[in-house]
Amino acid sequence: MTEHPSRWARTLDTLGLHRPDLRAWAMYDWGISAYETTIVTAVFPIYFGAVAAANLPEGTGEAYMGFANSLTILIVALLSPILGAMADYAAVKKKLLAVFLAGGLLATGAMFLVQTGQWLLGFVLFVLAGVGAQGSRVFYESLLPHLADETEIDRVSTAGYAMGYLGGGLLLALNLAWIQRPDLFGLPSGAGLSDAQATLPTRLAFLSVAVWWVLFSIPLFRGVPEPRRALEADEQPGLNPFLVAITRLGETLRELRSYRQAALMLLAFIIYNDGISTMQRMATIYGEGIGIETGALITAILLIQFVGIPATFAYGWLAGVVGAKRSVFLGLTVFIGVSVLGYYMQTATHVFILAIFVGLVQGGVQGISRSLFASMIPKHKSGEFFGFYSVFSRFAAVLGPFLFGVIALSTGNSRNAILFLISFFVVGAFLLLFVNVDEGRRQAAAAEEALVIR
Repeated sequence: MTEHPSRWARTLDTLGLHRPDLRAWAMYDWGISAYETTIVTAVFPIYFGAVAAANLPEGTGEAYMGFANSLTILIVALLSPILGAMADYAAVKKKLLAVFLAGGLLATGAMFLVQTGQWLLGFVLFVLAGVGAQGSRVFYESLLPHLADETEIDRVSTAGYAMGYLGGGLLLALNLAWIQRPDLFGLPSGAGLSDAQATLPTRLAFLSVAVWWVLFSIPLFRGVPEPRRALEADEQPGLNPFLVAITRLGETLRELRSYRQAALMLLAFIIYNDGISTMQRMATIYGEGIGIETGALITAILLIQFVGIPATFAYGWLAGVVGAKRSVFLGLTVFIGVSVLGYYMQTATHVFILAIFVGLVQGGVQGISRSLFASMIPKHKSGEFFGFYSVFSRFAAVLGPFLFGVIALSTGNSRNAILFLISFFVVGAFLLLFVNVDEGRRQAAAAEEALVIR
């Protein structure tokens, strides 16, 4: 009778989900990933172009989606460092997470109201939902170094990504099922439908994301403790949090040389993750441009989600065996291969093969990169550092798609642009070679010794 619980306990330990607080933390990724798959990637962009922007000139809807993404990135980039520093000083990471979560949920749920020609409403709600989601991620990720120690942080971080693949993939599959076969779910179908009836299944998908997201955020608020206030030696409680945040940000910018390894890790991540992000954002557009059917592209997105579940869990184990840096190098090598194969891609079968390769390494590379960075920053400044992490990674994410477009236009062939992504992976890997993880962790630990915990 005792063998099964111990085997289960060993399995959870291998996966990085061996404590209730770790499982509660990972479940937030399960919830928010539904927003990322259904709203950001697969359903809302198509709905916006075909329905909300139906009365606009051809190509305008796609342009407005691009502007909405850029505006979202800009707002989060401006807010996150200051709010992250305020959260560190005032010990309100979970409260600020809840504020952004509430805003994102309300905007996502309100997308149900967007109907034919209402592009401006769709634009505004997409931006508000994005600010809420990406802002909440800053505080969610800043909790990681408080929950996991050096021996478990890689497994825990990859577990979060794996749970995200599972949660986002499940709801997306359900959404696509009732969008494509509404009759099976008792929804309006057939000929002679009004616009409101015809769009109801898709609009219900947006509403389902809000419900899913809030339900699976509950474990985090119930099971993850708020990190205690940690003050610098020259700080006192009761000061204005905003003024303290400004002071801390200035100090951190001056002290970046003291955290050289963390800064170098961040730079390497920014570059190679820009390649990954560009591949994610441009994959469907690239696929449609070379003649791959939309149905095959959406199937490939689902394939990435479900291949990514076991693969990302396995990546946490792999990092413990070969080391975190080596596991990232392995993933970047696979991405280089995907870029080369993408250049020659011709059929839906090729798309599915590439989706499998991407699913095998994408979540693992991002999860291990997050845990590497988290292990090299002082815990009492985790909100602030993850604010910078958010800023730099999102601003950098603008460069890849921009260069993709420039190369595609200048050469007249988007295949050349997909091949150019190799440079991001090579340069990022080269910088990662020089990151001394042990030294970075020693620097972070030394910064903790001068703190006052209140």
